[in-house]
Amino acid sequence: MATYEQNNRTLPDYHTISGPKQIYFSPYADNGGSIVAIAGDDYAIIGCDTRLSSGFSIYTREQSKLFRLSTSTVLGCSGCWCDTLTLTRVLEARLKMYLHEHHKQMSTPAVAQMLSTMLYYKRFFPYYISNILAGLDIDGKGCVYSYDPIGHCERTMYRAGGSAGALLQPLLDNQIGLKNMENVSKDPIPLERALAVLKDVFISAAERDIYTGDSIFINIITKDGIKEEKFMLRRD
Repeated sequence: MATYEQNNRTLPDYHTISGPKQIYFSPYADNGGSIVAIAGDDYAIIGCDTRLSSGFSIYTREQSKLFRLSTSTVLGCSGCWCDTLTLTRVLEARLKMYLHEHHKQMSTPAVAQMLSTMLYYKRFFPYYISNILAGLDIDGKGCVYSYDPIGHCERTMYRAGGSAGALLQPLLDNQIGLKNMENVSKDPIPLERALAVLKDVFISAAERDIYTGDSIFINIITKDGIKEEKFMLRRD
């Protein structure tokens, strides 16, 4: 039979015993940045802000997030900067291989499909990037391709992405897409109007998003090539 001491032994206080500790580690870093692209009948424009930051620290105010892939295709990337550099380096190598093998540049729709395949290949450890591809298709019409992290691709006429994407997209829906509007003419938007809207939405984003600011790099893609512009934003 159990003794008195065995029946009345003191139970351990589980509230004072330290349990297992969880140590959080993330291989990703979000370096901010926003991208906007708008396509028209014979042009495509894409712009990005130049602020590269982490949390409340600004690394640089003059970093372009646009990558020219050909004379008619530009890729905009925002998010983890090291993933951006890795993806664009591999993408540029694939484009050079295509150029040497076929003796011509890859078209924008072909680049869009190749990028989708490359992102899907990394689906189990995806690139932490928001990608938007803009350019001219084989008929000379503007096109914009947006992606999710594992490669799903959608062709549209306008798209916003990055840290301020949720703020910018509704403005584009209103000003470019003319969503839920009656008795309005939905003619193709001219280049001057698209450029003005792109600058306006970035001005709005810089007021609300600390990861977007300083200035905008803009690439204007037409049949004559790619023209670059810069527009200043608030720097605080």
